[in-house]
Amino acid sequence: MPNILVVHGPNLHLLGTREPDTYGVLTLQQINERLQRLADELNAQLRIEQRNGEGEIVALIGEAAAWADAILINPAAYTHTSIAIRDAIAACGLPAVEVHLSNIHKREEFRHHSYIAGVAAGQITGFGADSYLLGLRAACSLCSNTSHT
Repeated sequence: MPNILVVHGPNLHLLGTREPDTYGVLTLQQINERLQRLADELNAQLRIEQRNGEGEIVALIGEAAAWADAILINPAAYTHTSIAIRDAIAACGLPAVEVHLSNIHKREEFRHHSYIAGVAAGQITGFGADSYLLGLRAACSLCSNTSHT
């Protein structure tokens, strides 16, 4: 059974009311419920965390190296600014899947660059809440034979 750390970055706790034309109308709780249902189908164990602080996210990633098999992360605005989160993912040695609700490549130019993409196994962007579900499938696939059991 793969153990997956799911990290929601800054402001994602505001989903459902925050710019619904860009991010959709689902709340973070609804996305988490969908993730948990899929995890049950895939026989995966999730630890789901939302943090606004960059250092808190770095700490979560560092701690995950001891128990997780993969990371599913939506770094949100830190995608475009955080070398610290990038370095934490690189250092922990776990495969990471980067996800975004909106297509960051169709938005403002400053959102086109991801510091995370260079250390992630892959990036799924632009499919709304389904980005998370596709990302979870990818994360489970990446660790199909490396589970910590």
